[in-house]
Amino acid sequence: MGQSTTATADVTLLDRWLQLGLQALGAAREEIDALNVYPVPDRDTGTNLYLTFEAATAAVGDAPHADVAAALRALSRGALLGAQGSSGVILAQLLRAGGEQLAGYLPGRSSPEQTAEQLAQALQCAADAAYEAVAEPVEGTILTVARAAADAAVQAAGAGAEPAGTVAAAARAARTALERTPQQLEILARAGVVDAGGRGLCVLLDAAETAVTGRRPVSQPLPLGTHAIPTPAASGSSVHLGGPSHEVMYLLDAEDAAIASLRTSLAPLGDSLVIVGGDGLWNVHVHVDDVGAAIEAGIAAGHPYRVRVVHLENQAPQHAPATGRRAEGPDVGRAVVAVAAGSGLEALFVQAGAVVVGGTLGRRCSSGELLEAIRRSGAGEVVVLPNDADSIVAAEVAAQAAREESIRVAVIPTRAQVQGLAAMAVHEPARSFDDDVVHMTATAGHTRHGAVTLADRDAITMAGPCRKGDVLGVVEGDFTVVGADLGTVGCEVVDRLLGGGGEMVTLVTGDAGWPAGGPAGGAALVEQVVGHVRAVRPDVDTVVYDGGQQRYPLLIAVE
Repeated sequence: MGQSTTATADVTLLDRWLQLGLQALGAAREEIDALNVYPVPDRDTGTNLYLTFEAATAAVGDAPHADVAAALRALSRGALLGAQGSSGVILAQLLRAGGEQLAGYLPGRSSPEQTAEQLAQALQCAADAAYEAVAEPVEGTILTVARAAADAAVQAAGAGAEPAGTVAAAARAARTALERTPQQLEILARAGVVDAGGRGLCVLLDAAETAVTGRRPVSQPLPLGTHAIPTPAASGSSVHLGGPSHEVMYLLDAEDAAIASLRTSLAPLGDSLVIVGGDGLWNVHVHVDDVGAAIEAGIAAGHPYRVRVVHLENQAPQHAPATGRRAEGPDVGRAVVAVAAGSGLEALFVQAGAVVVGGTLGRRCSSGELLEAIRRSGAGEVVVLPNDADSIVAAEVAAQAAREESIRVAVIPTRAQVQGLAAMAVHEPARSFDDDVVHMTATAGHTRHGAVTLADRDAITMAGPCRKGDVLGVVEGDFTVVGADLGTVGCEVVDRLLGGGGEMVTLVTGDAGWPAGGPAGGAALVEQVVGHVRAVRPDVDTVVYDGGQQRYPLLIAVE
């Protein structure tokens, strides 16, 4: 196999792991948040791990596709810049150290045995770097799980295992180490839980095993608590276990030689000190009482920015200049943040008063982008409309992160752009927040949605086989019609949606730039569908908007 082919395979495998890992972290996020009792029971570990891994994944997506070394460097930098919370910072260090180790190996690999050894060495390097980054390493945490995974990988590779066996051994050892964490950390035993950060790392290692082997590992259900887990409301001033009252995080441009002095300055100020990075860029995390002293230490070492301070008792931000928010907290008022998949749709949502996040085919918006939009709105109450089934998890993660900043956020699980438009139509800021969310949710839920698109490959659908270029009709997210004419398929989709009743049909036209030789769309398509509705259901009103979305000549809603 040639080097370029090998590099492409490596990037494909990396991409597969990143996507599987992000999906798995999204599914496990709430569970991991519930496990979070150490170092403070702020129930945000799953959210922070997701945000960190999402930032790393997005950075790889922007790297040269066939250059695995560049992709791994992008992974490292993306995780470093996007790290959230102590668990996220440690994960960033694991990704950085392991990725940089692999970046030096993979382009010249020559055998499966060598690759297994290199993977094991990368895991070992990652675990070593994570321990070094934490000022006072504690066993029974993500560090312990990382060390167990690395040791098992080294042992497996040394015994002649191939890459798949090495990764599987690491994932298996991590799960075993996770189950033992309550025996190593008293607070976990008291709460009846395993370590939250360690659980997140197991999720990612399990995803790596699936990416390499194609098999999903079978693991035992983990306890979510046999005793009451401390919460800010229940534990009052002791929520941080008698420790410092503030979490301080910032990025730091500084010479590598200045970091030792920075550690010396920060260590006496508090605990949970983690500094990761290198080559002039660092991510600093510490829990302190004296916020000013922690920031001044960063100024003495270099140039701190993206400073974020959270009060550990109520998770309210005290100082966040990177986001432009005022120190006294969010403004009074309500905003709607909506994801729009086309220029026309963006204009419609903006006209309705929403803060818009753009999303295009093949690139859905990230939690980070949604969180920034929530902050940018300046409102104390925010409703989020993801308008895409696969974006709901990202919206929930962003909402959880915003709630930690004392912003009241509700996510309405809109699965289509037209559901978001329907929800916006009944949005009323004069109502109470709860009432507004209920009305918008009910309206979106009662809006049946469909679409017309073109098949981009041969496939089997619920409506039978299709060939590339066939017209597909979508009803409630499923391909239910296969045909050759956009208008005919569009009319059939409308009929199916109206079969459950309805008083209004909304049609949203897409981008006119279709492949040469494809079926005609645009005005002719709309005219045919509108005429059909008037003929079969003259009692139903029809509204047409220009959405500008790609790949879908027509979006359809029935209310």
